[in-house]
Amino acid sequence: MQPRAAVFGIIVALAILAAPPVAQAQPPPVPVIGYLRTAGIMKTIPAFLQGLSETGYREGQNVAIEYRSAEGQYERLPTLAAELVSRKVAVIVTAGGNAPALAAKAATSTIPIVFLSGGDPVKAGLVASLNRPGGNITGVTYVFSTLTAKRLELLHQLVPGAGVISALVNPNYHEADFQGQELQEAARALHLQLRKVTAGTPAEIDAAFTRLAQQRAKALLVANDPFLLSRSEQIATQAARHAIPTIYWERESVTAGGLLSYGPSLTDAYHRGGIYTGRILGGAKPADLPVEQPTTFELVINQKTAKALGLTIPQSILIRADEVIQ
Repeated sequence: MQPRAAVFGIIVALAILAAPPVAQAQPPPVPVIGYLRTAGIMKTIPAFLQGLSETGYREGQNVAIEYRSAEGQYERLPTLAAELVSRKVAVIVTAGGNAPALAAKAATSTIPIVFLSGGDPVKAGLVASLNRPGGNITGVTYVFSTLTAKRLELLHQLVPGAGVISALVNPNYHEADFQGQELQEAARALHLQLRKVTAGTPAEIDAAFTRLAQQRAKALLVANDPFLLSRSEQIATQAARHAIPTIYWERESVTAGGLLSYGPSLTDAYHRGGIYTGRILGGAKPADLPVEQPTTFELVINQKTAKALGLTIPQSILIRADEVIQ
């Protein structure tokens, strides 16, 4: 090798060694979902995660979720929503009525919001319409409130001698006033009297059942509310203790020992909410996704509880049941 060529080779080798290493491509940041709920209802999370996975997003792999719960204290929702906004989450999912969705909507006009609610999103001002939600928000409404009349009718068929039916309502629920009006209208249509009792804490639930026992309540309807759902076992236990036939708005209370329930499937609603969330993470805009509504409803009966109460479920109700717990 010529001296000049040898020197040139050494210079090139030194230059290569001295050069900074080539930066490796960094993986894209994992998107974060903010999940804001009114109370500690976690049984529906698997259905939500299943829907999310069907769009290609799996918690702990390519998406993270930050959970926040107001634990039934509605006044905490604005602060929790602001926390999620400050975290710069990619999507905010709200569950448990319209209140968490309204808190999220007040906190941001840019981060997409997917709500899961039994309230009316149009009346609440969440969306302009179900077909054209507009803005940064859409979701799934499972319209529990509008099914109040049907539940009252089922309870009356089950306990026809009950001229007065009681209703357990959480006064802290965002739509409690609307629930009260709807209950009264449904009772009048059935020529029944309605007696409302309220409870917004576990202690108040026990106190409410003490009053119901003193009033010798013949039948009870539990209004839809995330907090009351989170206390389903307590309510079912108290209803059994005081031998009060009770109808609920979701099957969880019946599997916990309640008598019967009628309403859309929460599992299906949260599954569809997970799909919507995944679609938005993939680039879809909330304004282009119509608010989804339930298409099927389920009637669940606990036959064991009926026997303990000395009740015979009419055949007309049994043949319509989607599930009978023996």
